[in-house]
Amino acid sequence: MHHFHYIDNELFCENVAIRAICEDLGTPVYIYSRSTLERHFQVFREPFLSTKHLVCFSMKACSNVAILRIFANLGGGVDIVSGGELFRALRAGVDPSRIVYSGVGKKAAEMMEALEADILMFNVESEQELLELNRTALEAGKKARIAFRVNPDVDPLTHPYISTGMKKNKFGIQVDQAFNLYRVAKTLQGVEPVGVDCHIGSQLTELSPFTAAVNKLKELIYRLRSEDIDVKYLDVGGGLGIPYDQEEPPVPAEYGAAILDMIRDLDITLLLEPGRVLTGNAGVLVTRVLYQKQGAAKNFVIVDAAMNDLLRPSLYQAHHAIWKVVKPSGPHGSVNKIVADVVGPICESGDFLAQSREIDEVSQGDLLAVMSAGAYGFSMSSNYNSRPRVAEVVVDGTHYHVVRDRETYADLIRGERVPLSFLQP
Repeated sequence: MHHFHYIDNELFCENVAIRAICEDLGTPVYIYSRSTLERHFQVFREPFLSTKHLVCFSMKACSNVAILRIFANLGGGVDIVSGGELFRALRAGVDPSRIVYSGVGKKAAEMMEALEADILMFNVESEQELLELNRTALEAGKKARIAFRVNPDVDPLTHPYISTGMKKNKFGIQVDQAFNLYRVAKTLQGVEPVGVDCHIGSQLTELSPFTAAVNKLKELIYRLRSEDIDVKYLDVGGGLGIPYDQEEPPVPAEYGAAILDMIRDLDITLLLEPGRVLTGNAGVLVTRVLYQKQGAAKNFVIVDAAMNDLLRPSLYQAHHAIWKVVKPSGPHGSVNKIVADVVGPICESGDFLAQSREIDEVSQGDLLAVMSAGAYGFSMSSNYNSRPRVAEVVVDGTHYHVVRDRETYADLIRGERVPLSFLQP
């Protein structure tokens, strides 16, 4: 469920007309619903209230500090993958004891920042990372709490670019190797093994990959405890999918019941790292129709948003529904339809938001809402073609807040300089 809905054929976010936001701020613009964000967090967390748990939002999905603060206010933590994400999380007021640090390529300086902040846990992904973290922790006079990210070799049945739990993926450590590394870690002075971690992929629409992975983690936990390695945390990652088109992913209650049924005998604190399922359907990208063009083989609707604003369709061939913001009715309530590619201004054939899509008939100047854009939307945006990144807005009931200003041309060249010697012909 989300809070984007029509009132008299005009699209609203909660109780604010999207057209009014665009008239004030221009387009393109990302718009998020606070009520939807809060509801999704609560619905996701509810199945786990009967056990020790912590919901750590996977902030790579949507890293605006205002959104992080919304989840922090609800008692949530975050899953980070860079020093920049740590900075954002702390700036948003996230309790460091609710921060988990994932990622295959942590630098020593980033490790030091996280140690100084005293985060909950590092998810370690290789033997060399373990040794580097141990060295850095000893240098800082601290002890790093760690889990190893285990690669269970489970097919997540998702797009190959967002599959992370198979042997061919760069993420994690094979189970037997992880067991041996836990034994090594137990002998090191700068680290303390306290958990087991796994993340098998993103946009999963079936339960079987989750349960297969958790079953392998359980077996590892039993082996570790037999070696007197005190495993306090089981981090099952994230990856629960959302409906973009015809998908029917498990609802959080089904997901939670399946996980809890498997771990109830472990006496462990469960860590969860949802991302897309919290923010995906809580945000839209609104764009304006610039032109229409009849090509030799296709109709094109050219809009002012592009692949630099929303990369998912180009990168993953992802489907995002496209709704007209103002939807006039034809005779007897009917609306004329067209089939077209919805494309942006960037000089790439891969610059599209939809291909061969049936949409409502549009005219120059119409506003279109690209739905389900709240995850991996703005956070993956760029300045390609020297396009300023767009504004972000959070709607809160009858009001909205600009939580990121639209970039200016001056922002595009901040930090750049021309050496004096280049000024001579």
